[in-house]
Amino acid sequence: MDGSVVSQGGGVPPVIERDLLRFLTCGSVDDGKSTLIGRLLFDTGQVAEDQLVTLERDSRRFGTTGDALDYALLLDGLEAEREQGITIDVAYRYFSTPRRSFIVADTPGHEQYTRNMATGASTCAAAVILVDATRGVTKQTERHSRIVALFGIRHVILAVNKIDLIDADPTVFESIRDSFAASAEALNFHSVTAIPLSARRGDNLVNRSPATAWYKGPTLLEALETVPIADDGLDRAFRFSVQYVNRPNAAFRGYAGTVASGRVRAGDRIVVCPDGRSATVGRIVSWEGDRTSARAGDAVTLVLNEAVDVARGDVLAHPHDRPASVDRFAARLLWMNEAPLDPTRSYLVRMGTLTLSARVVLAAPDSGGSALPAMNDIADYEVSLSSRIAFDAFRDDAVQGVLILIDRETGATVAAGVATGELGQARNIHTRAGSVERRDHERLSGHRGGAIWLTGLSGAGKSTIAAELERMLHDHGVRTVLLDGDNLRHGLTRDLGFSDEDRAENVRRTGEVARLFAEIGVIALCALISPSQASRAAVRASFDDSSFLEVFVDAPLEVCRVRDPKGLYARAAAGDIPDLTGMGSAYEVPIHPDLVLETRAITLQEGAARVLDLIGARGWLALAAVGRKHAEEGMALPAGYRPI
Repeated sequence: MDGSVVSQGGGVPPVIERDLLRFLTCGSVDDGKSTLIGRLLFDTGQVAEDQLVTLERDSRRFGTTGDALDYALLLDGLEAEREQGITIDVAYRYFSTPRRSFIVADTPGHEQYTRNMATGASTCAAAVILVDATRGVTKQTERHSRIVALFGIRHVILAVNKIDLIDADPTVFESIRDSFAASAEALNFHSVTAIPLSARRGDNLVNRSPATAWYKGPTLLEALETVPIADDGLDRAFRFSVQYVNRPNAAFRGYAGTVASGRVRAGDRIVVCPDGRSATVGRIVSWEGDRTSARAGDAVTLVLNEAVDVARGDVLAHPHDRPASVDRFAARLLWMNEAPLDPTRSYLVRMGTLTLSARVVLAAPDSGGSALPAMNDIADYEVSLSSRIAFDAFRDDAVQGVLILIDRETGATVAAGVATGELGQARNIHTRAGSVERRDHERLSGHRGGAIWLTGLSGAGKSTIAAELERMLHDHGVRTVLLDGDNLRHGLTRDLGFSDEDRAENVRRTGEVARLFAEIGVIALCALISPSQASRAAVRASFDDSSFLEVFVDAPLEVCRVRDPKGLYARAAAGDIPDLTGMGSAYEVPIHPDLVLETRAITLQEGAARVLDLIGARGWLALAAVGRKHAEEGMALPAGYRPI
C-alpha cells in the first residue's frame, strides 16, 4: 500500500510500508542505461557523501563526460566495465521514494552478454527500454523487447535518451515512439510509456525539463511510481515447491520452501505432485514459531500428518486444483550458446528446485528451411524429460514455469526461457500413485530395479548374452524380464515396420515397458539393435542415471555376416532386405556406453559374466533370501552384493 503508516507503539517512530517494484533497464550498447540509473539515484538523494567523493575521483580516472560527473560509474562496478565503458554483469541497485521501493537491474547491451539481460528480466515486473535518440530503434532494441515479453513483463517504459543531441526535436521523438510501437505490436504489452529524456543532464528523469515543453507525459520517476505491480499470487491455486527436506532428528520431518501462490492452512488436505499421494498438513512452522496458515511469499516448513514420500522438487497442491503430471512440454527459449542445439544429445533442464535429464527438439522450424536458431534467437521447442514432473505453464506459475537448459559436459547454460504448455492431453492426465513405493518393491525383490540395454548389429550376440545373463541372475535370486526385440515384434510392436520412424517408436515402447518393470524392482534385459543414438539417448533420459546401463555388444560387420544366425545378411545380399542395419541402413555406434563387449574376442558366457559384474559393482544387487541360500551352499557371488 502506497505511503501507509504502520504504528509501532511505545514511542517508536512509525515505519512507512511501501510496495516494491522490480524493474530492469536494457537497450543497445551506449544507449545510456548505467548513466540513467546513476543519475536517477543521484537526483533522488540515494548517493551518500562518501560515494560522491568516490564518484568524483572515478569520473576523473574513468569518466567519459569531461569535467562533469559520470553517473554511470555508480553502477559499473567491475574493473573491466570501467576500463571499457560498458556493462558486462547485471548490476542491482536499491532505492526508494515516499511512494514506492525499487530494485533495478542494469543489464548489458552487447549481444554476447544477452544472457545476462535475460537473467535480469526473469525477476522483474517492468522494463525501461532505452533508445538512443540519434540512432532510433535498433535490432538489439527489438531483441530486448522480445526477451522482456518472453519473461512475462507487460509494462514497458520507452526511454528515448540523449534527446539533447537532437535539439529536443519532437518529430524525432514521435517517429521513434511510433517505430517501437509497430515493432512491439505482437508482444502483448499492457502499457508502453514513451518518455523523452537526457540521462546525462537529468532531463525528465525526476524533474521536468524546459527543453521539452511540448511533452505532457510523466517523468521517468513518476512512471515508475505508477506502474501496476503484478498480482501477489493470492488468487491463484496453492503451490508449494519443496526446496529442502528438514529432518534434524527422528521425531521431526518437515518440508521447507516458499509458498509460490495461494494459501494453505493447518488441517488442509494436500496432494504430493506428480505422484499424487495425499496427506494432511499437520503443522506450519516458521522462524517465529507455529502458524495456522501461510500465503504466497511466505517461507515456511510444512509438516504432514501422514508418512508419505516427499522429496526435493516435489510440489504440494490442493487436490481439487493441482498441476499437470507431464514428461513432455512446450517451451519458448532464448538460445544463448554459440553452438546450436544438438537434438541427439541429452541436456539438463532446471526448473524450480528440480534438475532433470532431457532431450530438446525444435518445435517448428522456419518455413524457409530446417536451420536451428542461432545465438540470441528465440524459438519454440519441445522438451522431453527423464521423468514426470508437476507442471504449470509460466502464465500460471512464474516461478516453476521458468527454465534453463544446461550442457551436461561443460555445465554452461545454453538456453533460458519459459514453459508455454503441456503437449497433447497432459492437463487431463495425472499420475496415479500405486499403494506400494518403488523402494518397497526393491526391498521385496532384494535388489534394485533397472534396465540393461544391449545394442549392436544383428548377429553380434545381444540376445544370447541377454538370455545367459537372465539365467545367471535367476540363479542368484534376482527378478528379471527379458525384452528381446524379435519377441516384441510379435506383440507389443507388431504394428511397426522398419522405417526410421518406426524403429524409433519400437525403441521408445520397449524403453517405457522397461521403465515400468524397473519401478517395481525388476531388472529388464533389453536386447534390440536400436541403431539410432538419439533413440537410445531418449530411453536413457527416461531413467534416473543410476538405474540404466547401456551395453554395446560390439562385433564387426564381417563377423556378424559370417555368423548370420537368422539368415538376414544372406537375404540382404540377395536384395530381399534392402534396409538391413549395417548394410542398407546405418548403425550409430554408442558414444559413451557403460560397457563394451567385443564378442569376437570373448565367449558369450564371458560377456554375460562381465555384465553381471558391472551391475554388482554399481550396487544393484543384494542378498535376497534365495541369494543367502546360494551363499550358504558356497556359490560364488559377484561384487556388489549386500545384505538387506
